[in-house]
Amino acid sequence: MATKHEQILEHIESLAVGSKISVRGIAKALNVSEGTAYRAIKEAENQHLVSTMERVGTIRIEKKKKENIERLTFAEILNIVDGQVLGGREGLYKTLSKFVIGAMKLEAMMRYTEAGSLLIVGNRTNAHELAVQEGAAVLITGGFDTNETVKQLADEKQLPVISTSYDTFTVATMINRAIYDQLIKKEIVLVDDIYTPFEDSKYLKTTDTVQRWYDYNSETKHNRYPVVDASNRVVGIVTSKDVIAKEPEVSISRVMTRNPMTVHTTTSLANAAHMMVWEGIELMPVVDQAHHLQGIISRQDVLKALQNIQRQPQVGETIDDLATKQLEVLESTGRSQHLRSKVTPQMTNQLGTMSYGVFTTLVTEASSRLLQKHKKGDLVVENISVYFIKPVQIESEIDLYPQILEVGRKFAKVEIEVHHEGAIVGKALLMAQLIDR
Repeated sequence: MATKHEQILEHIESLAVGSKISVRGIAKALNVSEGTAYRAIKEAENQHLVSTMERVGTIRIEKKKKENIERLTFAEILNIVDGQVLGGREGLYKTLSKFVIGAMKLEAMMRYTEAGSLLIVGNRTNAHELAVQEGAAVLITGGFDTNETVKQLADEKQLPVISTSYDTFTVATMINRAIYDQLIKKEIVLVDDIYTPFEDSKYLKTTDTVQRWYDYNSETKHNRYPVVDASNRVVGIVTSKDVIAKEPEVSISRVMTRNPMTVHTTTSLANAAHMMVWEGIELMPVVDQAHHLQGIISRQDVLKALQNIQRQPQVGETIDDLATKQLEVLESTGRSQHLRSKVTPQMTNQLGTMSYGVFTTLVTEASSRLLQKHKKGDLVVENISVYFIKPVQIESEIDLYPQILEVGRKFAKVEIEVHHEGAIVGKALLMAQLIDR
């Protein structure tokens, strides 16, 4: 039997895209308390089923596919440019395919303006009207208004006409920045991208016996399976050490380990890898917010995905990318290396010296490159101890000297010295868990 929380989520999912949702309305429709309705709406927001916007309210939206994450909705544009809706409020949930800057003659402007696009233009009312007729939304810059005809047309066609006080150049820059941020999000691989759905994975039920574990083990060669109850909620995990010396007819519920570690589809791959390495786990159940089994993720899946990420060209650059792409290996001998980097303006703090965050990023990257050369594999940082760090000016060149103090099959200890113009300006000790490829 579904809980009230799950019933509300199912109700929200069944609503038409564009429907307005309120705590009071949900509470009344499903006969639940406003507190329960509020929590369920917040969960729906986490699952990208609804979006709450200032001056608009909460609206049922289309769930974005991963490949379309760089597409923004008109509601997101409204928030980015701090605008106000003049017409077509019902269409705020729609996504835009491209944006066109209307800094040209009207005929040329219309050649570029197509259905699903956003025309960014000043106080040119005829352009506003033609754009909406073509199926495009309009963003009016400079804080200008439009006429009643355009507003009515926008309402009819459910295409937003938005006004913002920013100028055209600023608006274009803001939207570009938002798309770029979305691209970086797209690059972060989540469990959702690589897990095996439960329809294709093996799992045990609390009503099964130990014999079922042996059947699965001989079939798949895995020795770890999630256990679910009658409602498909994960309640335990069974491994070879749980069933050893147990009779085949013993119930799984008597031998399973309760409250196992789980991950969500929204957990990042890096986080899942860290948990699996840290705990020495080969397989983990993937669950939803109500703890229902969604599927499984294995250590092999994680390692394969981590290797694929390293071969991918970056779409959007993170701060870490900006820092580490400056780093070049000058010399490499056995258990030590010599790397060099330049302190670029992006790598500095408000005082114009290298930021502490960049320092730890460079230390981690230098250690990683040394360990990859010495022992093929990836590292998960366990601990970084910074002994000291001195200010390093912008545009300076720094030399990093990582040296392996200790390395085992699954553990490494690296000491890193950072030099500038012959003087030592930083020293750190890094301890890491190693993931074999």
